[in-house]
Amino acid sequence: MNWVHLIALLALLQYLYFGFQVGMARKRYGVKAPATTGHEGFERAYRVQMNTLEQLVVFVPALLLAGQYWSQPWVAGIGAVYLLGRFIYGAAYRRDPARRATGFLLTLAASALLLLLALLGALRGLPAPT
Repeated sequence: MNWVHLIALLALLQYLYFGFQVGMARKRYGVKAPATTGHEGFERAYRVQMNTLEQLVVFVPALLLAGQYWSQPWVAGIGAVYLLGRFIYGAAYRRDPARRATGFLLTLAASALLLLLALLGALRGLPAPT
């Protein structure tokens, strides 16, 4: 099984889930498209989705590149920390945006580590161990 690809797909599914939550919040709070402001509950769900999109731009390429140079289970484990961080971030942000730090830090740490691993792997030029 390609663990790194599985984590990448789960990250994309997680993003779709957050998008679904935005759609549900639109309905619940009466925020009609194309508006992106309105009820605070909607805006919180929307910001979770948008922040996740912003993070995916770094996370997915870093994950896939790190997976080219390092052990798949190890890289996937770091990716799993990202996924957990996003869920923690999303739940905390929807409850109280001031409490989002733990989830954000898990997300940021996982992405930064994957970027570093990808860079080190590229500089070394060696393929991933089998």
